[in-house]
Amino acid sequence: MKVTRIAYSARLNPGKYAALVEQARRLGRVRSEVWQRYGSILGVGSGLRDRQVRDRWLADGTHVRFGVLANAWKETVRDAMADIGANLEAAKVDVRRAISRRTNDPAERQRMYTALKADQWASDPFLARQMRKHWKRGRNRTHDQIVVRADNYNTAADGRGRLWLAVPGLEPRKMVRIPLSTTVAPAGTLRLILRRGRVEVHYQIDASAMRSSQRPCGEATVGVDKGYTEALTDSDGQPHGEQLGELLTSESDRLKERNRRRAKLRSIANDAAARGDHAKAQRIKANNLGTVKRERQAARHRARVRTEIFTAVHEVVDKAATVIAEDLTKRFTGRKKLPKNINRRLAAWTKGVTAEALKSVSERRGSAHVPVNAAYTSQTCHQCGDFGRRSGDRFHCTRCGVVWQADMNAAINILHRAGDPDIALHTPHKRVKQILQDRTDRHRTRLPVQDSSPATAGRRANHPNHSTMNNE
Repeated sequence: MKVTRIAYSARLNPGKYAALVEQARRLGRVRSEVWQRYGSILGVGSGLRDRQVRDRWLADGTHVRFGVLANAWKETVRDAMADIGANLEAAKVDVRRAISRRTNDPAERQRMYTALKADQWASDPFLARQMRKHWKRGRNRTHDQIVVRADNYNTAADGRGRLWLAVPGLEPRKMVRIPLSTTVAPAGTLRLILRRGRVEVHYQIDASAMRSSQRPCGEATVGVDKGYTEALTDSDGQPHGEQLGELLTSESDRLKERNRRRAKLRSIANDAAARGDHAKAQRIKANNLGTVKRERQAARHRARVRTEIFTAVHEVVDKAATVIAEDLTKRFTGRKKLPKNINRRLAAWTKGVTAEALKSVSERRGSAHVPVNAAYTSQTCHQCGDFGRRSGDRFHCTRCGVVWQADMNAAINILHRAGDPDIALHTPHKRVKQILQDRTDRHRTRLPVQDSSPATAGRRANHPNHSTMNNE
């Protein structure tokens, strides 16, 4: 497994940065050409790989008009084709969910799954509609990146111990030397990202070489629920990442106040421009409404949140050989639009960081990460299975007459969901609610579990449902 590391340039000469920006702009045209030709519905059926694309461009002279070195545009073609493939596979995940919702016929599902996997979905009306809906295709918005092959650059340290990275420029045999703020030389294929006068050097290292990958995992099987005041709560009731809520709240309050002040300054600048005082309006925009400091603060906040979440996941893996968590890749669309301040506090992007941390840490440390369908796990009692009422961090079960810690209750339900024979990962939430309601009704009437499907009965024998056995 590979993990990404980032090195930064230190006091880079403006002339060198301008040369790199021009090279990235030209390579952005290469990306746009690849996306236009092969990142579309018609391009999917071509079946071409990046090497075949490069051979075509060399034969018909397409590469000449880009004005960059051969290795630069060839690596960009390879990278763009990989991006197209990744976007295509990500869209297929959503389409598979749509297939599971559309039909219960195993043969029809298998037919559509096979057509989707083989990229033969264009002839199927349903699959074509779904792919057009979920696949973001045909456009490139990346004009600030340079991909450098491992044998096309070199590193060297000067007499003061400062590390320099030399990468190819726009002319043959003329390298651009970049001073780095680290003493660890990058290795492998590099991705240079140009942002605000600074170069970010992204490269990958083997995860097994990292110190955190050497930590052994635990032996237990635990369920975890993603929270707001803490990153995770496990099924034993232990919170992890308890500073996350404070980080998100303080950042939300800071952004609210900052945006209020910026709106006031923007109004003053607009009024000045309306009066004809363009010099004052320009001074306000240049000195008070810039983005450099704002983006730097946002980057620091994201780094602190990532550290808190990854630390929390490491704590969970310290005690667990198997971590059962909700499927955080699934999107939930609410009926009510929340205010901006509430959305900032909820910080939806942290869900993606949590999903990344669970997957990455589990793989590196040898534990199993099992995603499950988490529909209604926070709204049902883990002891009786009945629907209750959640208020803040408390869950009230009217049937049991017990008040549970809400996140712990949800984590236990997630743990039980892994062995549920009736609720699969992509079972629609309406169907999940009906299954849970039927079980509750059977509990109340003391009726045995009934199912007309022999296959389901066999699965029940191998995976007994926790919620139906609690009262027996």
